[in-house]
Amino acid sequence: MAFPVHSCTKLKLQSSPSRIQQSSGSRHSCRAMAAGGGTITREVLSKAQRSKMDGTSDRQFYAFPRLVKHVDDGFLAQVTQLYRERIQPGSVVLDLMSSWVSHLPPEVKYEKVIGHGLNAAELARNKQMDSFFVRDLNAEPDGWAMGDQSVDAVVCCVSVQYMQQPERVFAEVYRVLKPGGVFILTFSNRMFYDKAIAAWREGTGYSRCQLVKQYFQAVQGYTDPEVVQQVPLPAGQQQGSGLLQLMPKQLQQFFARTSSDPFYAVLAYRNFKPDYS
Repeated sequence: MAFPVHSCTKLKLQSSPSRIQQSSGSRHSCRAMAAGGGTITREVLSKAQRSKMDGTSDRQFYAFPRLVKHVDDGFLAQVTQLYRERIQPGSVVLDLMSSWVSHLPPEVKYEKVIGHGLNAAELARNKQMDSFFVRDLNAEPDGWAMGDQSVDAVVCCVSVQYMQQPERVFAEVYRVLKPGGVFILTFSNRMFYDKAIAAWREGTGYSRCQLVKQYFQAVQGYTDPEVVQQVPLPAGQQQGSGLLQLMPKQLQQFFARTSSDPFYAVLAYRNFKPDYS
C-alpha cells in the first residue's frame, strides 16, 4: 500500500514481507540468514497481550495534533544525553513513532533525520526532521519505503507501549539499520492507558524492560540488549537545587530519580556494537 513521503528527496520504495522463520530449508529463511539476520524466530506476545482497551483506529485517535510533551524535562534531558552518547555526528537517524519534537541534541549535526508518526501536522512542526512519512505500524508494521541498511540509528521515545506487532517492527528496523547501527527505545510509566497493549498496561518498570528485551531477542542478529535506568547528565544540566549538589553522588541519583518521571531505555545494535574510542 502506498503512503505519502514528505521530503525534498523521495525515499525509494522497498517491499519487505513478514520475516517469521519458516522451516530450515525454506528459501526465504536462507536468504535472511545470508543477509546477516533479521529473521523473526518466535512471537513474544499472545493475541490477548496485543489487545487494547480502545480498539478504534490509531489514525483516528491521532487525527488531531497534540503539541505537548508527555514526560517531564528531567526525563527528556536523559533521552537527549543518551542520544548524544550513542549516536555519532553525521549519522542518518530515523525517529520512529515521533511527533513535533525529536529530543536529539541540538548541537549535533546529522546527515539526515527522517521522521515517522501518525499525524502529519505534528511532524511538519519538527524542526530537526529533514523528511517524514505517516504510517500506522499496527496495521502495516513492515514494508517501509526505506532501503536496506540505509540508516545509522533508529530511536523511539515513549511509544513502544503502543506496538501491537513489535516483532515485525523490530525486524523491519533491523532491515533498515546498517551493520553496527543502534536501535534505542526510551519509556517511562506514562501512557495513553486505553491505547497501550495489555502486556504493557499490566506490567511494572522491570517487566516492561524485560518485555522490550524479548522483542530484540525475537529477531535474529541483534546484539544482547542493554537496559539503562539512569543517564548521568553534565554538571550544567543536572536537575535540583544547590543543596542537592552538595549531597553524596548516590543520594543525588536517588533524589533525581524519585523527583522525575522514571527513566528506562533498552537498546541494541545490528550485528555488533561499534567501538568509537
